[in-house]
Amino acid sequence: MKDGGAAAKGRGKTAGLRMGILPDLLAYHLRCAHVAVFQHFNRTLGVHGISGPQFGTLLLIEANPGVSQSSIAEALRFDRSTLVQIVDRLEDRGLVKREPSAQDRRSHALRLTEDGAALLDELKALSDEHEGIVAETLNEDERKSLLALLERLHTPGPPRPEGRAG
Repeated sequence: MKDGGAAAKGRGKTAGLRMGILPDLLAYHLRCAHVAVFQHFNRTLGVHGISGPQFGTLLLIEANPGVSQSSIAEALRFDRSTLVQIVDRLEDRGLVKREPSAQDRRSHALRLTEDGAALLDELKALSDEHEGIVAETLNEDERKSLLALLERLHTPGPPRPEGRAG
């Protein structure tokens, strides 16, 4: 293990702050990376008033015209009520439309409007720039490795035998 008690370096108000075991924790580094990535996301794609969850929702609707709200909620790991709020905002802006589902009268099929498709094209271009800047310190192999490692962390594997943590 690294010296978790070492002082933070070059971090403004935290310079000289002893970090304890934080530098050895995955959760700490994931949180720091999350904050940095989403701050940059908000400065780039956020200029269009689109949040990360809204962008993900638009991408899934584009890739799956007629998709249900519950399918999107599951894919993005949101509860249904959160996704309803996201879709409400997108619908209020004229970017998404709800239609009766042909498979289930209790649910809605989601589609992009023409305005939604046009904005999403702009957002995808900005997203490419954003991704390039966020990952500029990584070469392509490192970027692919990072994506694979992160996916392993959030994708459930086979059940583990009782009593074994790892």
